[in-house]
Amino acid sequence: MRCPGCGVDDDRVVDSRPSTGGDAIRRRRECRACGLRFTTFERVEQPELLVRKRSGVLAPFDRAKVVAGMARAGKGRLAPEVLENAAMEVETTLRNSGQREVTSEQVGLQVLTQLRELDQVAYVLYASVYKDFQGPEDFEKELSSLRKEDPPKTA
Repeated sequence: MRCPGCGVDDDRVVDSRPSTGGDAIRRRRECRACGLRFTTFERVEQPELLVRKRSGVLAPFDRAKVVAGMARAGKGRLAPEVLENAAMEVETTLRNSGQREVTSEQVGLQVLTQLRELDQVAYVLYASVYKDFQGPEDFEKELSSLRKEDPPKTA
């Protein structure tokens, strides 16, 4: 690691601990040449997860889009931390599938699964857009499946 002060590549680690959230290691370093102390963070770099949209276009997975979609469905019913955790769970599940490329349908089903556990009203609102409800009978059908405790089905 090059010192940000003098540019010399000779330092020692003074302290090392997990960062807040546990997704990185925080290291305090000291340059042996000039004595400057600085902090570095070490994170695991995961391969990019790609989403194939209905139009056929490939786009990188964006957790912020998942959070925004769930927040619109929840309209203030779910705390931001809960939404962020749910979106992380969606991403983790998709990454654990072993595929580098997933479909937008797979993403939507994972979001429905998370919302079903968190808030049934948000689940129905998200499902109404995701599954393109056309009338009240679509809502009735979804509500009856929600009561049966079935896992979410594709549109």
